[in-house]
Amino acid sequence: MGFDLARRRLLSAVGAAGVAGALGLGASDAFAASGRPSSGSRGSSGSRGSSGSRRSAATIIHGGRVLTGLPYVPQQEAIAVGRDGKILAVGPASLVRRLAGRDTDFVDARGGTVMAGIIDAHAHCLEAGSRTLNPSLGNETFTVAALQAKLTEFLNASKDQEPDGWLVVEDWNPVGLPAGTETHHRVLDALPTRRPIALRGSDAHNTWVNQRALELAKITSSTPDPAGGRIVHDSAGAPSGLLKDTAQDIVEGVIPPPDRDELLAAEAKALRQAASSGITTYLDAATQTGGLGTYADLADSDRLLQRVIPALRLDLDLIRDPKAALAYVDEQRAQYAEVPGLCFGTAKVFLDGVIEHPAQSAALLEPYLDGHGKPTDNRGDLYVTSTEYGRLAAVLDRAGWQLHAHAIGDRAVRTALDGYEAAIRANGRRGNRHTIAHLQLVHPDDYRRFAPLGVVACMQLQWAMRDVWTVDALLPYIGPDRHRLMYPARSLERHGAALAGGSDWPVDPLDSFNQIRTAIDRDGDDGALYPEREGISRATSLRMHTAGSAHQLRVDRETGVLTPGRAADVIVLDRDVTRVPVKDITGTKVRLTLAGGRRIWDADQPGAPASATSFAARPASLASVHGRHAACGCQG
Repeated sequence: MGFDLARRRLLSAVGAAGVAGALGLGASDAFAASGRPSSGSRGSSGSRGSSGSRRSAATIIHGGRVLTGLPYVPQQEAIAVGRDGKILAVGPASLVRRLAGRDTDFVDARGGTVMAGIIDAHAHCLEAGSRTLNPSLGNETFTVAALQAKLTEFLNASKDQEPDGWLVVEDWNPVGLPAGTETHHRVLDALPTRRPIALRGSDAHNTWVNQRALELAKITSSTPDPAGGRIVHDSAGAPSGLLKDTAQDIVEGVIPPPDRDELLAAEAKALRQAASSGITTYLDAATQTGGLGTYADLADSDRLLQRVIPALRLDLDLIRDPKAALAYVDEQRAQYAEVPGLCFGTAKVFLDGVIEHPAQSAALLEPYLDGHGKPTDNRGDLYVTSTEYGRLAAVLDRAGWQLHAHAIGDRAVRTALDGYEAAIRANGRRGNRHTIAHLQLVHPDDYRRFAPLGVVACMQLQWAMRDVWTVDALLPYIGPDRHRLMYPARSLERHGAALAGGSDWPVDPLDSFNQIRTAIDRDGDDGALYPEREGISRATSLRMHTAGSAHQLRVDRETGVLTPGRAADVIVLDRDVTRVPVKDITGTKVRLTLAGGRRIWDADQPGAPASATSFAARPASLASVHGRHAACGCQG
């Protein structure tokens, strides 16, 4: 028999009130099997009701290892979900089963892990959906001839778009061409078309366009670089066709938008994909006004499956005008606060770009090397000064907003820390849990600063392996000493920093348990990336992707652990991830996902496996995929 999600009904059961006493569930407080109280007074709501049926469990999951996430009672045998969408009880199976009613659903976990849902602390799920509307290069490496042949296939498949329809291609690998190849519009101009072409980099920081696209965007030799971006020029001083960071927006502004209904369907499919990976809450890491409208539309059609924390993206004009920035985020919250599932309180700032060659736009304390060990005069691009960031942080922090900073290089990380320190000097400690995301390179002197400042380190540790990105495109340009400091998860943990985990999907294909595994052994097809220095424990990795991310997103009183009174954000896995060899954590399948007690993913439902694999799967070679990039329970 396969995974058992049979809807067995219990014909008769002991009254729930008697079992509640055995489990330590009182009239006004909910207790776990250990007898310790859950946080808040909401926990008792699962046992209230006017009849035995309403006081009984809606769902009981048993037959597996229930990983509570709590240090004092780490594992149990069964969990009961109340009819209000909250956890009713966690404890011995013999007692939890006695909370069943006549219509309780029983789920047999068949030896797998039952744990809190994955909380993705940095993702772009709507973008993951929209990308599926365009052809993809799959983040693969190509020779120039092979790339041109592949693009010609895309052109032939869309001949009805000649001569003026845009060919927009996703997942171009900016480091995937032979060394020394210039990303010049001439390569794209040689294709058999006059259509405008845009290749969107898988790192989300580079776009490569042809001459027709440059003309439509009115980009010429005299077009100034936008704040926070760069128009790359060739040796003759003309635009080469490569656009970095905010310079990409110039072209994006002239690409026609997709059909609205098709876009919503693709984005709803992305949320279902996230549910199939066990994600019950996520931070949308760069939300703009259009994205908020999309969430409202998805909620209206009952397709918003997860709890979403929008990180409202601030452009440089707003960053440099903190009062205007505060007015903007307050306005967005006021307009969309009633959308069920949205939880406001976070703003997003890009402090730098990406570190890999040829982009090298991440801000470093010491300059990049020339590839042969000699320093250059390039220290990357710092888009916001420490003073500017400190002023912004002070204003938003005072108003209760959390800042989420993109910082790849050590100079950008230091800038973020300086800004948060300035906010504390201005306002005192307000507990807003300001965050730094990515943290590819952190100066050792700054490890000790995170904990005293209350700053959360949000890391994407599936990048922490040896591959083309961390070796070929990086090692020669920063040298071995800095290379050994890459993704310093264990060092930050040792210094008391709070760790959280995120996928940055669709910069990478979504694979929650590969993230969890790589954080531990930092191993890939091309070898391991200093696991003896920076690998973290299995328990730490599981915690940073659940309770740690809940802490970052300020929903830790609502979710992140399995204890009575918390939201029933629960996933059932096909194996015991606490005991299998570490390498076998990758490949874990999510059999069931509950969000607030609602079944948002069920692998036994018809069509479910196809849905789970409908987005780009991880290729056989991991080295080919790594790119760069109402009542929601928010608690301050």
